[in-house]
Amino acid sequence: MGLIPRETIEQVLAATDIVDLINSYIPLKRAGTNYKANCPFHHEKTPSFNVSAQNQFYHCFGCGKSGNAISFVMEHEGLLFMDALKKLASKAGVHLDEEPDDPNARAARKSRGRLLDLHREASAFFHEQLRKNPDCQHARDYLKSRGFGREMAERWEIGWMPENAKTFLDWARERKYTGKDLVGSGLAALKDESRPAAGIYVRFRDRLMFPIRNEVGDVIAFSGRQLREDPRSGKYINSPETDIFKKSNVLFGLSMAKKAILKEKTVIICEGQIDAIACHESGVENAIASQGTAFTPHQARILKRYAQTAALCYDADSAGIKASEGAFRGLAAEGLSVVMVQLPAGYDPDSFLREHGVDGFRKLVGEATGFFDFKIQVARAAGRLETAEGRAQMARECTELLAAMGDHAARDQQINVVASMLGLGSATLREGIGAAVRKSKTQSQRPVRGQDAEEEVTVAPVPLDRTVGYLCHLGLTSAPAQHFLGEQFETLHEAKAWVEGVGLLEKILAASPDPGSSAAVNAFISGLRKSEQMALNKLMGAGDVTPADGLQAAEQSLGMLSAVVLQKRDAAVKAALNEPGISPERMKELLEEAKEIAGLLRWTGRSLYDDELPQETIKAEKKPWEKWKK
Repeated sequence: MGLIPRETIEQVLAATDIVDLINSYIPLKRAGTNYKANCPFHHEKTPSFNVSAQNQFYHCFGCGKSGNAISFVMEHEGLLFMDALKKLASKAGVHLDEEPDDPNARAARKSRGRLLDLHREASAFFHEQLRKNPDCQHARDYLKSRGFGREMAERWEIGWMPENAKTFLDWARERKYTGKDLVGSGLAALKDESRPAAGIYVRFRDRLMFPIRNEVGDVIAFSGRQLREDPRSGKYINSPETDIFKKSNVLFGLSMAKKAILKEKTVIICEGQIDAIACHESGVENAIASQGTAFTPHQARILKRYAQTAALCYDADSAGIKASEGAFRGLAAEGLSVVMVQLPAGYDPDSFLREHGVDGFRKLVGEATGFFDFKIQVARAAGRLETAEGRAQMARECTELLAAMGDHAARDQQINVVASMLGLGSATLREGIGAAVRKSKTQSQRPVRGQDAEEEVTVAPVPLDRTVGYLCHLGLTSAPAQHFLGEQFETLHEAKAWVEGVGLLEKILAASPDPGSSAAVNAFISGLRKSEQMALNKLMGAGDVTPADGLQAAEQSLGMLSAVVLQKRDAAVKAALNEPGISPERMKELLEEAKEIAGLLRWTGRSLYDDELPQETIKAEKKPWEKWKK
């Protein structure tokens, strides 16, 4: 796929009403000419998330998130720009025209598309094998023993990888997939890494195949469950990481569960895929399974978009208890409330549902215990709190976990819970938490060698001077202002050396998106660098009203900008005059420049000693910016 022309992006945005779009994710309430809601990107009790129907923008005054319809879908569903654009284009019935682009990027997209095709077709092949191949009766019997029938297998597209690898390889060959394709997908591997000519082997054999899907439902990997006990192999084998599958970014079942999670504000997290499927098949549709025990920051952030509470539904054995602590660290760091669903000993969600039914399971979830209540109750039942040393050790463990909590108000509440249950003073715990937080910050600042986890680069908005920011707003919302400012190239170019953000203003004026079309403005912003998008999204989402006379506002604001530049020039001249060893010729030049600056500032109605710009700029008889242009 090539690059998408800005005109096509404009079409998509013009055909998408941001109010209807966001209202399909979260309930919006009218507030004057705008709409409000609790922000979907952070936890809050008072609505600070605003949506402008006029500008087709959203902005949260709490967390600062802002943008247009495309950026909302990207943020809410964790999609890349192209994927979000495709989704909106499909809804709007807009065909995405393409332009030629970089060959390397095109090759990468083609490779990714082929991997997605292979996984989709392989999933259908495995499912067909489960349904019709007489050699997999034992797989069908296993599903039946777990209470799962044909309809369930179809809904989740569960399949079977034949024991005879030739069956799968023949299918792949018929579909024109090469050995390189199969190795790249993780379905096969090289027999000898140092000698590719030695051939490949199929990674999964005689296993139930569970498709692992991304947030939008594409099959990107598989989890294969052993059907016949083999001590040489694990019960479950997952696909290795590939160009389309990053284990730390994926949660099993999320594509099917996210609507229910958003509605319930709670996500039920199981350890295994079958447990999550059993929940869905029983009508508990807000259940998922983690791809491992501990939650990565990325997984926790994904869940934070949908849920406020995470209910851990792990096995009640020592491994399950240990896994719950790993999950707590990741989830609580993102501000999620973590509770424990206490399954009776020997049960997992699947077996409990089969024996006690969905009502019994919902009752368990409704009675879920706070994480620290659960942890201390388990320790007490095991006799760990009978000695002072045991209680001190438990306090240390709780302190480290409390320090991981991102919601400080919730942490304060849990400090009191832990202190009360352990018979300690809350001040002692707070002191320990402070030390743990400081230690964590110190460690996080150290460079980590050999770390293969993905590093997230925090992007900050481009700094914008207040006046430059207002000029940017005028350039995007007022045609007369945009035309006037577009003629001030030299003035703005000189100002670039003295105030922040002029470069972004110049980009706006060079592109000249139609201020009368929110789609054109939003399409222009979408094509900028992330840091520039963030600055303009915040600006456009802040709810500033474009003045009736945009031209006059632009003239006055440019006068204010000239005053700011003159002040900065004056400060630089004074600093130069104070430098030791200045020559008489240089001093004369600086004094003449200082005199010129003082005269120009008088034209703006501003003295050199004012601390703030006047609320209303006095218009000069002659435009001051013409005076200080060199």
